[in-house]
Amino acid sequence: MLSELYIENLAVIQKAEIPLTESFNVFTGETGAGKSILVGGINAVLGKRISRDMVRSGCEKATVSAMFRHLTHGTLSKLSELGISCEDDELMITREISADGGSSARINSKAAPISAVRELGETLIDVHGQHDNKILMYPEKHINIIDDYAELHGQLDDYRKSFRELQDTARRIKKLAVLENEKQQRAEYLNRFLDEVGELELDNENEDTEIENEFTVANNSSVLAETISRSHTAVCGSEDSSGMTESIDTVIGDLAEYSDIMPSLSSLINRLDAARIELSDIGDELTRLLDSIDVDEQRLEYLSDRREKLYSIKKRYSCTLAELIARYDSYSGEAKEIAGSAKEIQDLTEAKNRLLAEVSEKAEKLSEARLAASGRFTKKIAEELKFLDMPNVKILFRHEKGKLTANGMDVMELMISVNAGEPPKPIAKIASGGELSRIMLAIKNVVAEKEDTPTMIFDEIDTGVSGRAAQKIGVKLRQVSKTRQVICVTHLSQIAVMADNHLLIEKTNLEDSTVTSVTQLDRNQRVEEIARILGGEHITQTTLDNAAEQLDGQDKIYNEILNK
Repeated sequence: MLSELYIENLAVIQKAEIPLTESFNVFTGETGAGKSILVGGINAVLGKRISRDMVRSGCEKATVSAMFRHLTHGTLSKLSELGISCEDDELMITREISADGGSSARINSKAAPISAVRELGETLIDVHGQHDNKILMYPEKHINIIDDYAELHGQLDDYRKSFRELQDTARRIKKLAVLENEKQQRAEYLNRFLDEVGELELDNENEDTEIENEFTVANNSSVLAETISRSHTAVCGSEDSSGMTESIDTVIGDLAEYSDIMPSLSSLINRLDAARIELSDIGDELTRLLDSIDVDEQRLEYLSDRREKLYSIKKRYSCTLAELIARYDSYSGEAKEIAGSAKEIQDLTEAKNRLLAEVSEKAEKLSEARLAASGRFTKKIAEELKFLDMPNVKILFRHEKGKLTANGMDVMELMISVNAGEPPKPIAKIASGGELSRIMLAIKNVVAEKEDTPTMIFDEIDTGVSGRAAQKIGVKLRQVSKTRQVICVTHLSQIAVMADNHLLIEKTNLEDSTVTSVTQLDRNQRVEEIARILGGEHITQTTLDNAAEQLDGQDKIYNEILNK
């Protein structure tokens, strides 16, 4: 439990050493004196978030240190889990907050991450802040109360693990379904391409050029044959006419008769002879060409059809024949991969169905555990509230089953009736501020019975309460302090007189600054402070006598109320 608290340069608290007893400690003081800062300091050493604005103006950093003794099994186990040694059953946690926004922590003088401090803090102190009553105003948070009481967090964590897995699987299926739709469109394109290109059985990237050349020749075969035949006749002659070669032979014969007389003719004869040989070769080539263009109509039809198909496929896909062949090979592999992706969706769908059954079963068990605990819980709460001056209270959980969520399938809301004969209604709609304070105190006490947290802090649990109800709250807090440490910030004398250790928070305005101090009060100082609470600034002897009477009679009041 918390035995000492040291605060330095935290907001208006310049320096304060605060001793605490193991039982009932109470803090009082004027509004604005700094009581909330004290609770903020405790939250800081518990690893909670704290603003750099909390550093006292003009200071580089604020420091809060807390000494804990008589450590529980839960705290010792957490220390062991975190690998932190602890000697003499003592634990010191220090938190420093820099004015520049930085923050650091130490556990037993060794640096430690804030996350470790936070985990450790959960085993040390349960803090009920000024705004915690608001949890009762939000029905969706009521389920957390029964989970705390029934200690279902382990079961809930197991459920949430399966639920997250179910969500992840469902999201994966949805994503794949979108991709599958896109893939399906892609597959249709690929299959159409493969069918159209595959039908042409392309294996020669130059086929289109070759077909085009052959077609051009075949398509002009008759004209070419006539021209080549005529040219052949001109060169080689025919039955009815002589050709160029025969004419050259004649010329060579005529010139040869006179070559002896004119030797220069010999060179001309040689040149003509060469020309005759060349023309003879040309004639042979023309013969071969004429034979080659003997194309039948069936071949011409094939060439025309093939030429058109190749042109059409290249135009449709805007690529060359070589690119078409390359795409065909690539698209064949892609089409096979797409065909295999549907198997993944099928497997995931089967996994989703299995997880849905698993999550539903776990949600059902959670629901059963909550319902079983809710009856016991509300019975205990009703008993606590009757003690806290709400004798006609009826309280229960309204329960409905809804869709699966991170919290299970349950919708649970606290319903209450504070007057005899009235049916229970939503607590958020009918409970007053004072009733909310007492209900939350009752909840804290009942839940605390299930936990081993050694220290409970109540920051203004008395909101909206006065008179006999306040007296009952004081008695209840003192009763709780018999088994665990209680620290309470209050404005009510009925609660303050029940404490074993009374500390006063005072704010003093100096010339250039404001300083808050924390003083442990002796008996006479307690009388004066209780008188201030009762009478305000104008304290009379009667007020002092009344305060002394309350303080001295607190044991008697405590026993009378408990024994009723």
